[in-house]
Amino acid sequence: MAGRNAIGIDIGGTHIRAARVSPEGEILERARVASAPDPQVVLGRIETLVAELDDGSVSALGLGVPGRVDFAARRVLSGGYVDLSGLPLADHLEARFGWPVVVDNDCSMALVAEARVGAAKGAENVVMLTIGTGIGGAILERGAILRSRGTAGQLGHLNVDAAGEPCLCGKRGCVETVSSGTALGRHIARAGLPTTTTAAELLQRRGEGDETARAVLHAWAAPLRIAVDDLVAVLDPDLVLLGGGLGEAAFAALAGIEKQASWYDSPVAPARLGDDAGVIGAALAALPARAASKRLVLVNGVPASGKSGVARALSDATGWPILSLDTIKNPFLTEIEGVDRPFNRKLGRASLRAMFALAREAPAGTTLILDAWFGFQPAEFLAELLGEAGIDTVAELWCSAPPELIGARYGARVTERPPGHPGLDYVPELVALAARARPLDLGPRLDVDTTERFDLMQTRQWLLSALADKAPASLAA
Repeated sequence: MAGRNAIGIDIGGTHIRAARVSPEGEILERARVASAPDPQVVLGRIETLVAELDDGSVSALGLGVPGRVDFAARRVLSGGYVDLSGLPLADHLEARFGWPVVVDNDCSMALVAEARVGAAKGAENVVMLTIGTGIGGAILERGAILRSRGTAGQLGHLNVDAAGEPCLCGKRGCVETVSSGTALGRHIARAGLPTTTTAAELLQRRGEGDETARAVLHAWAAPLRIAVDDLVAVLDPDLVLLGGGLGEAAFAALAGIEKQASWYDSPVAPARLGDDAGVIGAALAALPARAASKRLVLVNGVPASGKSGVARALSDATGWPILSLDTIKNPFLTEIEGVDRPFNRKLGRASLRAMFALAREAPAGTTLILDAWFGFQPAEFLAELLGEAGIDTVAELWCSAPPELIGARYGARVTERPPGHPGLDYVPELVALAARARPLDLGPRLDVDTTERFDLMQTRQWLLSALADKAPASLAA
């Protein structure tokens, strides 16, 4: 289909990689040439790669560039081995090929790819460090690259030793000076090992008990551990990704570094897309933004099952708004006198419609928590509401407790509920309902026993996977 795809360019110190990429993030064709320190040579090689990959289906071009980039102005501010700051890169390529051109930091482009089709799919708040010749960084906050005044995310320049080695940025002790690929080479040389020694060989030798290998990996990875822990404390991300050519090796090396107990914790994982991340992310960043999906977390359970507490804890941890059946229905019960059980049921059904109508009006990309006992209506009715609301993805938290305990909970709070809710005479009916109630199973399900401590972190991580279609069909918390 003409004009559907984009070309992504990833400019590195060793290679310039390029690929024609579909809107779904699939690489359709790739090419690669050697990099160079001369900006004009690099520009010429980019033009050659683009011409080679253009098959008539391309409508945009994205470039991932090492160094600081003003994304809005499409201007490279500084660079290292390949310094393109003196070139009107975007304007030149746009005039040459007639497509819109996007320019961003190479690590930001890699994070775009990992968030869309890689290890961070489904996560909204992610920190990524790319470990290569140097250390790059990027931050995803609420689904968008964090830029602040323009160039936020230079995570390789986090300070881990104020008296450490000098860095190209002008400071001392940046994590890049001790935990990059270049730094690993220095650690290897200082240990008296052959300069050809690889990270994989060091990891193997550490596993065999080699003390020199252990010391080299500790010198390399311990400062990275400090940087990761600081980022977690400051940003509280869903996930920290380690990418770049040495990302997997760095992740493995961290396993040998003791992690200090702390209030702050986020999972750390290796990136999934490897060297393809840069070209995929550059291409996807250049294409028009897709309408993001709307996602629902159905916190389901009979009355007094503990579901509202689960929904509130989850909302506080994620920032996802709650739509609660009782929040919508209770004001009507307060204002309308003489509500009996049949009318209460009618109000409940109407309130359920209202919840899904509000979900329909929510902007694309929204994740909502719906708190209700959904089993009081037929599954076909709920499926109809989901369709009308334009919901793409659903995950369910099924909240339960022993039936007698649920009855006792209901009885203890019955005087706190507005008139129109069933009274104490409803308790035996509720106990029987709790014994036979079952989840909806309209999507992946996590079972939550509300008599036990709610594992918020496990639930949060499961939901991120479930909403990205990577979770098992059902699981017990």
